[in-house]
Amino acid sequence: MRRPQVPEYIRKLGVYVPGRPIEEVQRELGVTDIVKLASNENPLGPSPKAVAAVAAALPTVHRYPDGSGYALRRAIAVRHGVDLEQVILGAGSVEIIEMLARAFLADGDEAVFSEQSFVSYELAVRQVNGKAVTAPATAGRGHDLPALACAITDRTRLVLLANPCNPTGTYFTRAALDRFLAEAGDRALVVLDQAYHEYVAQPDYPDGLADVKAGRNVMVLRTFSKIYGLAGLRIGYGLASAEVVAMVNRVRSPFNTSSLAQVAAVAALDDHDWAQRSREHNLRELAFLQDELRRRQVRFTPSVTNFVLVEFGTDVGELFLEFQKRGVIIRPVGGPGLVNCARVSVGTHAENERFLAALDQLVRLRAGA
Repeated sequence: MRRPQVPEYIRKLGVYVPGRPIEEVQRELGVTDIVKLASNENPLGPSPKAVAAVAAALPTVHRYPDGSGYALRRAIAVRHGVDLEQVILGAGSVEIIEMLARAFLADGDEAVFSEQSFVSYELAVRQVNGKAVTAPATAGRGHDLPALACAITDRTRLVLLANPCNPTGTYFTRAALDRFLAEAGDRALVVLDQAYHEYVAQPDYPDGLADVKAGRNVMVLRTFSKIYGLAGLRIGYGLASAEVVAMVNRVRSPFNTSSLAQVAAVAALDDHDWAQRSREHNLRELAFLQDELRRRQVRFTPSVTNFVLVEFGTDVGELFLEFQKRGVIIRPVGGPGLVNCARVSVGTHAENERFLAALDQLVRLRAGA
């Protein structure tokens, strides 16, 4: 068979590996009672208002969705106090990251980001033959913003900042962001990926929306996958100047967000009670999970999100399988400074206790080995 004729940079691409589905583990290991703590999903489920909106819209799915997503974009614009032309929709914020790469990067153009941040950044950049430029994380697994500013060159088109950061759970402050933006100037579009911002309780956490409104060269990314519980519908959005949004719209696929996702997101955006309940649950259970890890003297990176990066100090691939045998799915991570680490989502209280019980079993097993 003739070898497929594709560019070498495509051949060298890695493939994004998502958290394992419950059904896959059930088939492979024969385990039936499974807790999934791998993908940072809302353990309380989707917004009830969103579920009702989807049910009401089901009879219309034979029609194509509104390609511009007008109703949802209008609701987002009103919520955030921006113009309609400053809002773009995507199939999750990941699709917008990929659109940004297509819109801003030509062969060899650079995108700058932290070593220990979202794996999809590098994948999106390399898909368009861009150059990924990384700066090492700080000792606490945070963004080294001065180092990132120094990494910007004349070829830099995008700076991708995850705040809070996935997979580390860390964040940087308003003061740190202001210093970075002053240093970066208008040399590149700064993308503030704030997929987890609703979970953050720290008063010095910066809402990137203020930077968009101030006219800075910034795009803010948000998602309905996390606190609103709509991960399966794939819907997110970006906020930036009308000029930036217009450029990104040039590479957006037609009908890139479904009609069901759009109506669900409009309803979820108005479900303040659900968002607040989900936030309060996460704050309570995140504290419980981190306190229990401290009590067991298990190393982890303090988090402001709905997950914790745990450092196991032993082969995480082997532990990944052992956790699954005990009905718990976690998410191994890798890369510089993340050897033998795994990301553990905050679940319900019962799910968090299942993780801790499995952890205790494995500790006892290894102690007796």
